[in-house]
Formats: sequence, C-alpha cells, structure tokens
Amino acid sequence: MSLIFKQLFERESCTYTYLIADSKTKEAAIIDAVDIMIERDIALLKELELDLKFIIETHIHADHITSACPLKKFYPEARIVMGMENVSAEACSDIMAGEGHILNIGKYEIIAIETPGHTLGCMSYLVENKVLTGDALFIRSTGRCDFQGGSAESLYESIQKLYKLPDSTEVYPAHDYNGLSVSTIGEEKKFNSMVRESDDQKTFINNVNNLDLSLPKKIKIAVPANQSCGLISEKTSV
Repeated sequence: MSLIFKQLFERESCTYTYLIADSKTKEAAIIDAVDIMIERDIALLKELELDLKFIIETHIHADHITSACPLKKFYPEARIVMGMENVSAEACSDIMAGEGHILNIGKYEIIAIETPGHTLGCMSYLVENKVLTGDALFIRSTGRCDFQGGSAESLYESIQKLYKLPDSTEVYPAHDYNGLSVSTIGEEKKFNSMVRESDDQKTFINNVNNLDLSLPKKIKIAVPANQSCGLISEKTSV
C-alpha cells in the first residue's frame, strides 16, 4: 500500500489542487480545491473510492474561489483546515492549524508549516518528501507581497525555513504560470530567480518591490468568498 498523490490543474487561475490519500485506509485530503472544478474533484474521489477527511487551504486566495464549503455538502464529516492567522475565516473552519500541526490520513502525516509573507496566514504542508508550498515558494519564483497582510520580510524568512528541508524534498506550489509542475528544494536554492540560497533579505525585498503585477481579476469576489470558505453571499456575487 502507498501514498496516493494527485496534482490537478485549473487553467483559468493556473491553480494546482492536490489530492493526497492513504491507498489502504482510503482516507484523503484535498488542498486548495477550486469551485469551478468541484465536479472533477468529486468524480476522482468517487473513482478512487476515497473518504475525504480534510479540506485544506494554504491561504485565503485572491484569484479563485475555494470549493471548501461546497465539498462539505458531499462529505459532511470532512474538516476544513485553515492557518490560524486567517481569523476572518475562523467561523467557517473546523481546524485552525499552526506550526507543527499534524493532520493524519491513514498512516501518513501532513505536517503544517507556517510560511507567512504572501499573506499573513499562509501555510505550507509537508507529507513524506513532498512539500506543498502554497503561494510562498513557486518554481523559480515566489508569491507577491502587496496585499492581504503581505510582507516581503516575512516571506524571506518563510522561504529560509523551507530551504532548511532536505534538498531532495519535492516542491509543489499552489500555482504555475510557466508549464512547470514540480521542483526540489535543492533546485530552488540554486535557480530561483527571486531568492537563491546566496541572496540576502535586502536583495529579496528589492526583487519583490520591483515586481509590476496587476491585481487578480477576481480579487474583490474571491477574498470575501474565501473568508467564508467558499460560501458566496448575494452581496459578494454582484
């Protein structure tokens, strides 16, 4: 028996959703699920005969709406997991995870790592030799730091924490815009254009401050919806 690990892509927001499960017990977790892909995700869960135990958000996304609460309609025993700094989503979350929090699926442990910087409440999750880095560490880049409590100083420290993982640790981000699906900690230390292992905090802050990025198209809808774990009010949907 082994770990089931599926990387799923949503084209509009370039979001990766991850499905992790124990092939023996069939307990599963889904990370960063997207509302418009809920039919795909439920179909896959049913095909693999999995029991959804955790619905995990790496942070409150600004570019898509989560399917966390809608998924609970189909899997009422599943528990929504948010980073403990996401206080705006506390009312709709079942677990507010902090550093070192362990989520068990069968014999596997999903270990929470606090990686703020892109937003205040960003989390990464480690399972075996794979780290799901959310919007903290991308492949050859990093998340932006200019909204939702973002801090370039904090993100630098978070990435240094991730860089302490073994070089062979596989890196799976929440987004990709360049057709890349997986990297390693060792690769990112050498080749990340935003923060190499040799770069100091001042260099990183300068790199982040020189980014010229427009705001996500859905930010005004996505943020309030995700603060409610995907429940969209009439006011939000206008």
